[in-house]
Amino acid sequence: MHRKAARYVTRTTTAAAGAVATAATTVAAAAVAASIILSPVADASSRMDGVRADLQRAVQLNQITEEQAQSFEAKLAGRILGEA
Repeated sequence: MHRKAARYVTRTTTAAAGAVATAATTVAAAAVAASIILSPVADASSRMDGVRADLQRAVQLNQITEEQAQSFEAKLAGRILGEA
């Protein structure tokens, strides 16, 4: 009987720890989401600066070609600057 009680305590403790970890992860994810939602929206020129920097980095890492970067930047510029 003693072994069953010890096994039950171990299982319930493990389950409780898992539940606490899941809750903590959920709270952290909600905090990140709230910070993204509540952060101010960057203006179009700042967004394009970020796009250019990201594309330059991708070219440096040989993930895309210079021509692909220019084409993608032109497409995004139309969308981003067209919104403003």
